[in-house]
Amino acid sequence: MKKRSVITVAALTAMSFQILAATPFSMTSQDISGERRLAQQQVFEGFGCHGGNTSPQLAWTNPPAGTKSFAVTVYDPDAPTGSGWWHWTVANISAKTQTLPADAGNPNGEKLPAGVVQGRNDFGYSGFGGACPPAGDKPHRYQITVWALDVDNLPVDKNASGALVGFMLNSHVLAKAQLTATYSR
Repeated sequence: MKKRSVITVAALTAMSFQILAATPFSMTSQDISGERRLAQQQVFEGFGCHGGNTSPQLAWTNPPAGTKSFAVTVYDPDAPTGSGWWHWTVANISAKTQTLPADAGNPNGEKLPAGVVQGRNDFGYSGFGGACPPAGDKPHRYQITVWALDVDNLPVDKNASGALVGFMLNSHVLAKAQLTATYSR
């Protein structure tokens, strides 16, 4: 009987380690509804759109082993440009950081941790630029992605384009967690 209980405990322990190891890298946001529709706060103010132009609160858990830093991107693949639209790129987030508050993407960066870099969005400035699809267009998808990276820092600055940041991210990605929200007007 004693031998069977030791084997049972060992099997349960092994299964719990497998469950922990299988827990995926994931992301949540208090600011994005369960319907995954962006709120008026995340809509751009300009270009005919009227919103708060506020980046959403984001949190992530279970990054993979070896993560040295994080990055966050917000990208609209449905923009009628032929190349999508970069709404936000943020790099060089310490591996110790696993949350960004709402409005972390304001252009002055005061709500971002020290050392974090915001690249240039497709509106032409460094910081978050909210959703602003063409009026009457189908709902656009806004892919909010946190990237776990194998380097402490990417060689980018506030003038880095979304394409350049994307290239760097894909060169160093260990894992990605993504939320996709929609918005139309």
